[in-house]
Parts: sequence; C-alpha cells; structure tokens
Amino acid sequence: MAQSFDQVLQSLKNGQYAPVYFLQGDEPYYIDVIANYLEENVIPEHERGFNQIIMYGKDATISGIVGNARRFPMMAERQLVLVKEAQEIQDFNKEEAAKLLEAYLRKPQPSTLLVFCYKYKTLDKRKALTKLMDKSAVMVSVKKLYDNQVPDWVNNYVVNKGHTITPKATFMITEFVGNNLERISNEIDKMLVNFDDKVQITEKEVEKYIGISKEYNVFELQKALTGKNVLKANQIINYFAANPKGNPVIPIIAMLFSFFSKLLIVHHTKDKSDRNLASVLKINPFFVKDYKLAVNHYHLSQVINNIHHLKNADLQSKGIKVGTVNEGQILKELVFKLLH
Repeated sequence: MAQSFDQVLQSLKNGQYAPVYFLQGDEPYYIDVIANYLEENVIPEHERGFNQIIMYGKDATISGIVGNARRFPMMAERQLVLVKEAQEIQDFNKEEAAKLLEAYLRKPQPSTLLVFCYKYKTLDKRKALTKLMDKSAVMVSVKKLYDNQVPDWVNNYVVNKGHTITPKATFMITEFVGNNLERISNEIDKMLVNFDDKVQITEKEVEKYIGISKEYNVFELQKALTGKNVLKANQIINYFAANPKGNPVIPIIAMLFSFFSKLLIVHHTKDKSDRNLASVLKINPFFVKDYKLAVNHYHLSQVINNIHHLKNADLQSKGIKVGTVNEGQILKELVFKLLH
C-alpha cells in the first residue's frame, strides 16, 4: 500500500507498525530519516542485541533476509530486520529469490518489522513482485526535489525546528549546498546547535556558521549583474578566480543560466504584478523586485544573447571549446559579455 513519507513517519511516531516496509526512490534523505527513526525507536536499547538485525544489500541474499525475518523475537514483543542499500542485494532480480520474497509477503511474520531501503531506483511496476509488494507492504516512493522546490523545503525544515529564516539566507544555503537534502539538513543542524532560544537565521548566521561569504557569493554576483554594477561583479569574479575550489564554475553558470532564463519569461509575461511573476517564475515574492530591476537593464535581445553566452561558457567549463583557458578566465570572460 503506497503511503507518503509524512504518513509513514507519523504512523511510526504513533506506534503503528506494519510487517513490511519498502522505501524506494532517488531521494535518499527521506529513506534515511525513516530508517534512522526505526533503528532508534522501535526496539528498546536493551533488546537490540538480539532483536535488531541490520543487514547490507551487498552482503545479503533474499534467502538470508527472509530467514531472519521469519525467526521469532527473543524475549520481546517484536524484532526489526533493516536492510540498508537494498538495491545492491545480489539476487534480488533472480526468479528463485523473487518467489521466496513473494511467499514471505503473502504471510509475513507478525512480530517482525522487515524494512528495505532501496535507494536511487524503483521497482518495475510490471513485475508480479512489485504488485504484491504494493498490496502487502507499506511502500514509500520518494522523488528528488526540483531545484525550485528546495528553498521551500529549507524554510519548512527550519520552521519545524522552531526557528525562522530569511529568504536571502535560504537562497545562500541552497546555492552553496545545492539540492542535497542530507547535506543541507546537516549544515542547518550544525548552525542551530549554537542557539538555545528561537532565532531568525539571516545571511549573518549563514556566513558565520556555514562559511559562505556574505559579500562574495553567487547571490551577490547575480545582484551585481541585476543592477549592472560592473565594479562589484568584477570584485566577486576575481574572488571566485582566486578561490576556485570553493567556487566551482559549473554551479555558478547554472545559477546564472536559471536567472536569465527566468528573465526571458518575465519579458514575455504580460501580467508583471509581483504576485503573478512569483507564481510564473516559481520563486519567493521577495525576489520579484530583482527581476523587475533586471528587465530595465537587459532588453529582450540582450537576454537572448546572454543565454547564448552562458551556454558557450557551460561548454567551456566541461572541456568543450575550452582551449587553454582556466575556470577563472571562463568566468571573467562570461561576466564581461553578460554586462556588455
């Protein structure tokens, strides 16, 4: 039976357990959250030595997993059999193993919680095993968030921790870390451990505790380009060129490409009200003013040309049409073309 991540986690917190869980998909963060909760909360600590079995796919077989699942807990109400990295189980796709697992799914051991953590892929819906799994087990399928969904996730994560965060701080975190939810959550937790009371996270806290420069980051580069601030843009690019390891070129180009692509949409949108642009661009209304300012500085043909320049810079950054220039030179040439 398919359930959402939130549904399953809430059921577990309420002490409602199912015999079999199959956690799958290309966003490992959600799978790990459920697996960690099960590992830390289902079996009392003094019973874990006998009744909590952690297995790893590359070292496991279906017969071994089913064998452990069929055993009875030792002097306890239940046992947990947690299979991590289940996508690496040696014989998972073999017919004989599938029959063993299907037989278990038809009659699971009531006192066992059997959990598969099947990361970065999903089961083939056409197969009999998948259909039976969907009918007999709790299935959670998690998809990786799109880049434009990550800021809202960051905001919700901070709010659920009892704090708040400014849009600019959110933007800085997502641009620095990317869309890796595990890394984002680790960076936020590392920052929040410094506060006993509720706090609003601003760019100041991000700079101090995560190590992102408040003055020289991709957000500030975009802001400089938005207002055609040539001096500031060149200062930032020179900083990037001097610190290439901390400022890789590909994510910078990707972010600027996203910005000018959205600017192209603004040019073609008739209703340029803040509310409509925020909806069309799928951005926080806080940032709409930047796009309105940029439209005044970059007419339509300039935006189209800049997208062309960004595509060429992307090819150069990946070793195509690159010649002898390094990443710093690629960025410097790119910013010159974007501004002029």
